[in-house]
Amino acid sequence: MPTLPSSAASSASAAGSQPANQSANEPHRRRDIAESFGTDAERYDRARPRYPDDLIQRIVAAAPGSDLLDVGCGTGIAARQFQAAGCKVLGVEPDARMAALARRLGTDAEVAKFEDWEPGERRFDAVVAGTAWHWIDLAAGTAKAAQALRPGGLLVPFWNVAETPPDLAEAVADAAERVMPDAPFDFRAALTRSMVDGYQVFLTKAADAIRAADGAFGEPEFWRYDWEFTYTREAWLDVLPTQGAFTRLPADALAEILDAVGAAIDARGGTVTMPYATLAVVTCLR
Repeated sequence: MPTLPSSAASSASAAGSQPANQSANEPHRRRDIAESFGTDAERYDRARPRYPDDLIQRIVAAAPGSDLLDVGCGTGIAARQFQAAGCKVLGVEPDARMAALARRLGTDAEVAKFEDWEPGERRFDAVVAGTAWHWIDLAAGTAKAAQALRPGGLLVPFWNVAETPPDLAEAVADAAERVMPDAPFDFRAALTRSMVDGYQVFLTKAADAIRAADGAFGEPEFWRYDWEFTYTREAWLDVLPTQGAFTRLPADALAEILDAVGAAIDARGGTVTMPYATLAVVTCLR
């Protein structure tokens, strides 16, 4: 399900984003989840939602130039959108499998954790991160972005956040509790609370890290874009295995969850319309 990513407030990673429990406030410590998405990189690239064109165009227009660094670029989903808007993009990605597919699909990508990556003499007009900044230590990542940016360059982490319809949330929670009784997060609680509210907590933490960066950045702004997407049964079930809560499940356990969710989608007529909010924190290097 495209977004059960957690934030500091939410705890299941059904949308491919986050960890939970004691790590909910520090998801970057759950590198096992962060580096599991390459298990099926092709599915990830095919199934994960793209970002609103208005957001992409707004970032491009606000940046002082067209050289972008995409942090946690994955398979290059956001990078290709920026390339289509006229930008030159370099990706940094810790999973070699994801980076390899990004390169195959046309995005130059270097394999490294962003905290460890070295820009050398290279400088960029914007550092962006699409549904990835929560996997990075906020203080270290903000400092590295300052090192990589030209004066006036933008730092823009952004996330796709979806609100799961209640009937599907219950179907996932029921199946997950059967299949994953020892999961380190509470699926039902995470699925029934507002994901947008949860993410707002994390965006606040990201903004606080920007403010704490020795005055390197200006006051952060918050951008939001609301949209929706209608999934067929097949498309929705293609997304589910790319989510962090499920990327490492055995095939039989995953099949049980997919069967339960598929039945719930059938009961609602074979499609599901997912409301999304794309949330961004935006600041510029002084």
